[in-house]
Amino acid sequence: MEFLVHVEIRWPENGDPAELARLTEAEQDRAAALGADGTIRRLWRIPGRRANWGIWVAPDATTLHAAIASLPLFPWLDVEVHPLAGHPSDPTPF
Repeated sequence: MEFLVHVEIRWPENGDPAELARLTEAEQDRAAALGADGTIRRLWRIPGRRANWGIWVAPDATTLHAAIASLPLFPWLDVEVHPLAGHPSDPTPF
């Protein structure tokens, strides 16, 4: 199943910058692993914000949740998930 996922990072204004840097590096490593295993298919950042949109792939919503929860910044993420289904007018065959 494909999911359109919007992630907004809600790091506290008074949060430790060194901890944010450490978590950001760990987040990049985890996202790379999720990309390598095919869970994250595409990812776009939103300029000027700590946010992104992505196409994630998982067999079901429970597996998707586990993948998102595995992100080091998960406690500070605001996540919105939209399940996707094929459309008969899609010009790309599926």
